[in-house]
Amino acid sequence: MPLRVNDAIEIADWELTESFVRASGPGGQNVNKVSSAVQLTWVVEASSISAEVKPRFAKLYASRMTNDGRIIVEASEHRSQPM
Repeated sequence: MPLRVNDAIEIADWELTESFVRASGPGGQNVNKVSSAVQLTWVVEASSISAEVKPRFAKLYASRMTNDGRIIVEASEHRSQPM
């Protein structure tokens, strides 16, 4: 199912990569053994969004993009993958 940004923009699910990583911070010994944080990665230039939107997005979110044009969102509030 695509990620709906607004009425005009949707990001296809094949464009998003999900991976599990070890969360930093407190959590006891388990945090060092279990990949409990999730990262969602999206490559803007390889995206199916329109060519007019890509440069505007890159300009607005340049400080949040990696050098190779990826946006990475990490969720690590909970210490379990399902949550």
